[in-house]
Amino acid sequence: MPAFGYKNHVSIDRGFGLIRKWTTTHAAAHGGARLEDVLDRTNTASDVWADTAYRSAKNEAMLARRGFVSRIDRKKSLGRPMPERMRIANAQTSKVRSAVEHVFAHQKGPMSLIVRTIGIEMVLGLTL
Repeated sequence: MPAFGYKNHVSIDRGFGLIRKWTTTHAAAHGGARLEDVLDRTNTASDVWADTAYRSAKNEAMLARRGFVSRIDRKKSLGRPMPERMRIANAQTSKVRSAVEHVFAHQKGPMSLIVRTIGIEMVLGLTL
């Protein structure tokens, strides 16, 4: 039976595509508040790749304090076009972050599960 209105927050090992840590929240929960819940210090990577929902001064300070390197996408300013440099940087991180989609595709495909989420949020602790 499908569940509606939930967000998945996951930390995935890029090399093997395995979920290292995860949590689920209701759809109205702010995704950025869940970043620390899915960080995995035992991961050999120090880079954290995530979408713009996770970028905040609080999260950036927490990542620096815990020894992680932030690779979190940046939001463009309201009412202004996105600077070319920022667009290119976000495109580069999106290539890495796309690895998480394979985990969800695997759940839906061969395992014949119906997975419905609103606004999938992802956090990746990755090894380059």
